[in-house]
Amino acid sequence: MDTVIVKDAIAHRLAHSGVLLLLLGLLTGLAVPKLANPRMGLASHVEGVMGGMLLALLSFLCSRLRLGAPAMKAASWLAVYGAYANWANPLLASIWDAGGSMMPDASKGKKGTALQEAVISAVAVSMVLALLPAVCLILWGLRRSAS
Repeated sequence: MDTVIVKDAIAHRLAHSGVLLLLLGLLTGLAVPKLANPRMGLASHVEGVMGGMLLALLSFLCSRLRLGAPAMKAASWLAVYGAYANWANPLLASIWDAGGSMMPDASKGKKGTALQEAVISAVAVSMVLALLPAVCLILWGLRRSAS
């Protein structure tokens, strides 16, 4: 498949995913007062809005990246997963009134059940393991040509 077509499809997916996450972040902001832990809900709202803008920004960078199709796809899927996980994790913690094991300050030290804390911890770790390689791939793709 032509690299330009692949980059265009990835850019569109990133833009769409970004605007959807932005909307979810804004809607989360409306729900903040109703959540069990509003402070953690506010964190989710901010992460949703920022993650949505990150994905939208990445959609504009696609045409500048010097990456093959597999690396572009990997970077985009990792970035989408990481951005959504970064929004969903504090949202879950705010609903469950949990998260003290991974986010003690934002959760005000409140801990949920062992299963809830395990889910929050797993999502937090997986989010980092997705976003770090995504950002490294994108940074590598922005390198200048040798000439």
